[in-house]
Amino acid sequence: MLQGIRIIEFEGLGPAPFATMMLADLGAEVITVHRPGPAPEITGDASLLDRGKKSIVLDLKDSADQQNARALISTADALVEGLRPGVMERLGLGPEVCQADNRKLVYGRMTGWGQAGPRAQTAGHDYNYIATSGAYWYASLPETPPLAPATLVGDIGGGALYLVAGILAGLLQASRTGKGTVVDAAIVDGSAHMMALLMAMRPTDNLSMARGQSLLDGPHWSRCYTCADGRFLSVQCLEPKFYAEFLRLMTLDNDPAFAAQFDRSQWPTQTQKLAAILAAEPVAHWRDLFAGSDACVAPVLSPEEAVQEPHMAERSVWQYVNDMLQPAPAPRFDGKAGPIRTPPKRGQHTAELLQEIAVRKG
Repeated sequence: MLQGIRIIEFEGLGPAPFATMMLADLGAEVITVHRPGPAPEITGDASLLDRGKKSIVLDLKDSADQQNARALISTADALVEGLRPGVMERLGLGPEVCQADNRKLVYGRMTGWGQAGPRAQTAGHDYNYIATSGAYWYASLPETPPLAPATLVGDIGGGALYLVAGILAGLLQASRTGKGTVVDAAIVDGSAHMMALLMAMRPTDNLSMARGQSLLDGPHWSRCYTCADGRFLSVQCLEPKFYAEFLRLMTLDNDPAFAAQFDRSQWPTQTQKLAAILAAEPVAHWRDLFAGSDACVAPVLSPEEAVQEPHMAERSVWQYVNDMLQPAPAPRFDGKAGPIRTPPKRGQHTAELLQEIAVRKG
């Protein structure tokens, strides 16, 4: 889908390389500017996030390599950087310089706090950003501290995916006007924006600022339960017809204790009773009972277990590539998922790209 689009990425951690991986999955030519030396240890095996990219090693503290980077950027449709505000400017590679060389350049900036504001220059991580944005508030039962899935709500949801959307919107504008833009993708902005669907419930009294009192935050039919084998079962039968199907399969459809689905005063007692029932059997029992139904029930699987789940397996959502478990590219186009491409070795394309720069310089 993005064949013919060139994106220059400056090596970073977390959401920025995820965003460029997604753009590479969609067919863009992504060239990562790596620093000299080995990859930072904290990244582990970064090859998954580098799949489908090219790699050039440049020392951005060296004036000659700064000029090489600038020359490379002049050939690009977009740039992605995830450094602290001001770092790229100090390297002589800020938006004003790069867009003076390349008017149509879409300049993507990925940070936690944004390019401006009291916290713009301070460190932070996923939980800090979503805690500040309000997105962390409903992420657990009221009697427990919030706990969200690692990286998904902030780094990926509020950060990387909003950067991808911004880059794509910028590319569309550049194709119409010939003028690029600067994309300020801040995790605090994106994760707050992700709350819009939930906040839309507030005028109807279905969203409370008190945890455990909202339509999706407290009911016995909207949570996870522990089964007899210590495994977990997700239940979220929101609509009355799905709740009725859930009760029917549980043979609770004639039990008056569960008749009032939306009576908040009964939720604690209903939760306690349902927890005791579901704890009496292993998760496989409930999986088989609800299979093929509209009761909105599913076991909680690890990624390795998800590989074998029939629906996930048929769609090849998870794949082993060189003994490494990876998710397939998403979304799909015309019903087909894109291929998982090979990651480069660090610096693999340095000679090739420096030769291209030399040719362009004449």
